[in-house]
Amino acid sequence: MSVIRTVNLSKIYNPDTVPVYALNKVNIHFEEGEFTCVIGPSGSGKTTLLNMIGGLDKPSEGQVYIADQRIDQLSENQLIDFRLHHIGFVFQHFNLVPVLSAYENAAFIMQLQGRSKGETDTRVRELLSEVGLGERMDARPTQLSGGQQQRVAVARALASRPKFILADEPTASLDSQSAFNLLDMMARLNEEEGVTFIFSTHDQRVIDRAKRVVRMVDGRIDSDVRK
Repeated sequence: MSVIRTVNLSKIYNPDTVPVYALNKVNIHFEEGEFTCVIGPSGSGKTTLLNMIGGLDKPSEGQVYIADQRIDQLSENQLIDFRLHHIGFVFQHFNLVPVLSAYENAAFIMQLQGRSKGETDTRVRELLSEVGLGERMDARPTQLSGGQQQRVAVARALASRPKFILADEPTASLDSQSAFNLLDMMARLNEEEGVTFIFSTHDQRVIDRAKRVVRMVDGRIDSDVRK
């Protein structure tokens, strides 16, 4: 079952002078439960594609559907609400709130959704224990290693049980052991909870774990291989 679909998706900069295509009529779909890497050289369009899918940027042309909802036509407020309830994000630089503890960071999205305190507490404690931070819930980001901060970011992304996770270079700032631990955890969540993961990455460690590898060149899909 396709949960994400793009139709002739383009992102064009300088359209009135010298057009630069960050994305050029991309047609792709992602199925529920996939563990996919989008790869390619810098400037190939992989991060732009994730930004379009996640509603973080508007396409110049084309359409983006998520669970049959056309999100490129939504207003900014509608997009904020849609992302809040359907999409989890994991970024290269973690994007944790520095004044909040690991627990508070992981609980943040659920609180924005208006979930009950009891539901939030149960889910956040479960996830932080799952990612190996059950004893560090009160620590602030500056008291955690890079790998631990990224695991908090993953727990935050998963807390509200989104339909899928978009991860932009999630291992780029991590040492090898932290990267492998994070990938093990994501692969397990993919298998056990059916979470759909889409990565943009240069990291061969991530590519080796993927079940599907989409390669982009010059804003187009160059190859699409399921393992």
